[in-house]
Amino acid sequence: MELKNLIPKLLISHFPIGLGGCRSNGMNFECCEYNITVFDDKKNESIHEIDGELIKLHHGSLSETNPAILRQFENMRIISDEQWKLRIFLTEIKEKQTKISNSYTQSCLVDAGICATRAKEGIKTSDPFAPVWVKCSAFFLADAISLINLKRPSPTHMLESIRKFKKNNINENFEIVHQCLGIERASTSLLHRMLKSTVGFSDMVESNGHSKIIERKYSYLVQNSFLSDCYFYLGYTNRNNIIKIKDSLHKKLDFIHILRVALDTESDPLVVEHHASLLLKTINEILSTIKNQYV
Repeated sequence: MELKNLIPKLLISHFPIGLGGCRSNGMNFECCEYNITVFDDKKNESIHEIDGELIKLHHGSLSETNPAILRQFENMRIISDEQWKLRIFLTEIKEKQTKISNSYTQSCLVDAGICATRAKEGIKTSDPFAPVWVKCSAFFLADAISLINLKRPSPTHMLESIRKFKKNNINENFEIVHQCLGIERASTSLLHRMLKSTVGFSDMVESNGHSKIIERKYSYLVQNSFLSDCYFYLGYTNRNNIIKIKDSLHKKLDFIHILRVALDTESDPLVVEHHASLLLKTINEILSTIKNQYV
């Protein structure tokens, strides 16, 4: 696809524009969307289909300071930048790459700890969302492990990357993530049920057509027998949408039914509590290991 030809079709001229995501570094699957960011200081996301390809249009700012967002801009390919503002911005990001990655790593570990703590407290009060918070914690821990290995979190490709990580004390903790997520349960029938609920949850929370991307990736991963990768991708997508409504989730009890299937949550409270405790222990150990590196 000729990316410059997308500009008039997406009506995004007069602003710096870049291609991010897995297609910016050539590690994409056929099913992967084009993640295009227009730096116009807006906030929403939208999904477009052009010439049979799906485009996820992000809106960014050249004054962005959030490490999680800045990390996504690394290795971005410039599509349009008449005044070189984006080129200068990306150069500044590259110069601060280590600091940005370290800050994002610690943020993921803190978020993982918050979710695990919320799960433990939820067990005491019989909160039906306690198993949901365990899953969210495990995904944040996976993000942190990827970042420590200098890999940008990318849900479709994360398991593939983690399988290639060298063996060390930190990377071995992915076994905890694997255990708490229940990846070994992935099967075609389960994934089909998870897909339906994931799409439904996306439509309720995002309402922007993201479900088209979810369905395309599900089809590709299942057809190519990447069942574990599909399980991880669907769960990760749900985690992202849960975080968008985290402050109001407890008021939306009707969501618990769809999330039980979408996240394939654990029903035994003793197992949920055990997983939450295991995650907290692991998170604290990793924080203790890396704290001297980030001084």
